[in-house]
Amino acid sequence: MLKAINITKSYNGKVALKDVSFEVSKGEIFCLLGQNGAGKTTTINIFLGFIKKDGGQAFVGGKEVGRDVINELTAYIPEMVQLYGNLSGIENLDFFSRLAGFKYSTSELEAFLTKTGLQEEAYHQRLSSYSKGMRQKVGIAVALAKNAEAIFMDEPTSGLDPKATAEFTKICKELAKMGKVIFMATHDIFNAVELGTTIGIMKEGVLVQQLKANEINASQLNQLYLETI
Repeated sequence: MLKAINITKSYNGKVALKDVSFEVSKGEIFCLLGQNGAGKTTTINIFLGFIKKDGGQAFVGGKEVGRDVINELTAYIPEMVQLYGNLSGIENLDFFSRLAGFKYSTSELEAFLTKTGLQEEAYHQRLSSYSKGMRQKVGIAVALAKNAEAIFMDEPTSGLDPKATAEFTKICKELAKMGKVIFMATHDIFNAVELGTTIGIMKEGVLVQQLKANEINASQLNQLYLETI
């Protein structure tokens, strides 16, 4: 579903990505670890078409980013989900669904929110009253309503309490069971092991490690991460 072939990117002569290559299949969750500035967000931005790569190729569902239209295949959930605070959860979902070309009934919109685990009493409350975890759930509902095949997330568990993190992990696993691809940049080593199917470690724009999450535990990954960076 996702494929990177020798992607390179520099900013003012400073290398941000160097020959980054990987593949992610349907139903997989790729967790990308690395320090700030390692190139995680740049990788996501290239796949979303937000910035142009200098070299290499990026594919989403067989379509090449920068050459083909990939917007209908992707969704993005940043660290702070950008929604309208003066609108309710269901109003935000309706608005962003319409932007993507979809028109749903109220019951259909509610069904998307229900799938994310958002409490029913919050559907019609303003986003300004939502916690970060609740905002994320609306963001995931937008991805579902858009029928995105690949969902990109940047530091999604940052600032979440343990209960919200557990809820988020459960939702992501359910999305993977639906055949969705999740590509996640994160600092959360323990959640990466719990959630991911594949884990990558990036250092100074180079993807220096790729391993299967079921072949390593959190302690081992933590040690490997410290040795790598």
